[in-house]
Amino acid sequence: MEIRAAIEADYPAILRIWENSVRATHDFLKEEDLQLYKKIIPTAYLPQLKAFIIENNAHPCAFFAVSDDNLEMLFVDTEYRGQGLGGLALSYVLDHLEVYQVDVNEQNQQAVDFYLKKGYQLVERSAVDGMGKSYPILHLRHEKAVNGLQ
Repeated sequence: MEIRAAIEADYPAILRIWENSVRATHDFLKEEDLQLYKKIIPTAYLPQLKAFIIENNAHPCAFFAVSDDNLEMLFVDTEYRGQGLGGLALSYVLDHLEVYQVDVNEQNQQAVDFYLKKGYQLVERSAVDGMGKSYPILHLRHEKAVNGLQ
């Protein structure tokens, strides 16, 4: 597996992974909202973030994106779930990028459990997502930051 910085030419692969993963894990998301996010991710979000691709033999199988202080996205293609790619991405985010916060949909229990198992702690809850939609968001911070180690 190789992690590399994503470029604009990677956006179609990123969107494919995102949609594939979201359809498998975000059963609470309305179809019209999924289509809206699908439209704005490559135009409004990705250009503002530092995005990375995880490849297996040059095949994109996961991606993650960070802002200055927050893990904004982490998605694994369903074909590669359970193979440690989420943990690999998280190690990179924590150890190389030194980003210790993440926001996660409260209704995505798999993701919530994943982050809690990896050392994140609940800091705050928002009733709506960043676009004001009624998808509650949990704001988590890694124990390294919570304990003042970083």
